[in-house]
Amino acid sequence: MSIAIKIENLSKLYKLGSVNSGSLSMDLQRWYTTKILKNEDPYLKLGEENDRKIKSNSGIVYSLRDINLEIEQGSSLAIIGRNGAGKSTLLKVLSRITSPTTGSIKVKGRIASLLEVGTGFHPDLTGRENIFINGAILGMRKHEIQRNLDEIISFSGVEKYIDTPVKRYSSGMYVRLAFSVAAHLESEILIVDEVLAVGDFDFQKKCLEKMNQIQKLDGRTVIFVSHNVISLKALCSKAILLEKGNIVSEGNIDLVINNYLGTKDSEKNYNKVKIENSNFDFLFIGAKNEDKNFQDPIERVKPILLEIEYNNKSNLEDVYFNIKFKDEEGRFFLLTHSIGSPKLISLGKGRAQMRIPKGFFNDGIYSFDIWVQHKGNTVQTLAKIESALTLKILPEQRDLGAWMGKEQGYIWHNLEWRKIVD
Repeated sequence: MSIAIKIENLSKLYKLGSVNSGSLSMDLQRWYTTKILKNEDPYLKLGEENDRKIKSNSGIVYSLRDINLEIEQGSSLAIIGRNGAGKSTLLKVLSRITSPTTGSIKVKGRIASLLEVGTGFHPDLTGRENIFINGAILGMRKHEIQRNLDEIISFSGVEKYIDTPVKRYSSGMYVRLAFSVAAHLESEILIVDEVLAVGDFDFQKKCLEKMNQIQKLDGRTVIFVSHNVISLKALCSKAILLEKGNIVSEGNIDLVINNYLGTKDSEKNYNKVKIENSNFDFLFIGAKNEDKNFQDPIERVKPILLEIEYNNKSNLEDVYFNIKFKDEEGRFFLLTHSIGSPKLISLGKGRAQMRIPKGFFNDGIYSFDIWVQHKGNTVQTLAKIESALTLKILPEQRDLGAWMGKEQGYIWHNLEWRKIVD
């Protein structure tokens, strides 16, 4: 298969602060050093990683650094990464909005970009007039716009108001028309940046189906950027993971997403702890899917196992766990305990496991407190640990056209129903 885009040794530097202070002298020095003296760009040596958490010493940072990538013609590639990883910069370089500092890009075919939905819309012009203006800005020729005009209007769903100035449109109508124009670009390569979350459910479904048609039926090369991993899985087979301007993972989209979700130690699903109390020690706390390891992301559609390794130093055997789940804001929403399993916690060292049925939790980020208690004449607390573990529970992979958003609530479980017969 032929290559649609080939990127070699691509880097992009940015100067922090005011761009009008010394920028001309920097450009002249860079030009003289690289073109006349044939030496390395002097500012490449000063460039730092684009880490927003630390202060820059040189004032020059790498937004992208030594990117090498080949994208096959007719393929769909997802670009994944946290905010500030360099995703938008890479798309802007590919779209020729900005030029690279070093390196080269070879492109086979015409590129169309959906980076800013609605760029160029004039509020005093009608929807029909803005279709022609916006289409021209995005690179469509007049005869292409005229040929697709009826389809663009029909796709947007705003036919009734197409000859009304867009300043009277609602925000939803505005976005629908803007996306409809962009989605009908006729190009060999399409770049899409965070525009799949527009509109309501019905329109989002139409957008995803349109993107799928562009890639699979029309055979065009599509590059996606989105934080919605469900839609990316439905649309793409390959992905790259950017971190501080570098490609840190490349290949199968499932593997890249797993790397993306597990890059921070604080987000791992286990905690090797040694919290000692007079009667009870916590040695290990972990959570995983039933068929996975503790390092793997947790999916909501598979059973979840919560494991606790302990050292019961008390003389009490009738001891139970009291688990209190809470959301990201610390609000408790679920209490469960192991009362009724008196032999669960033995004397000395041991391991206990709680099984959460598949599809019980909604996707999201949760934590929980653990209380170890004994119930005699009064309830005695042997030990407790607050926010013992943070669980990041992922949504299930869904078929294209299904709802890609998040359902409300914490619990998403199928309860038992039965018919009452008189």
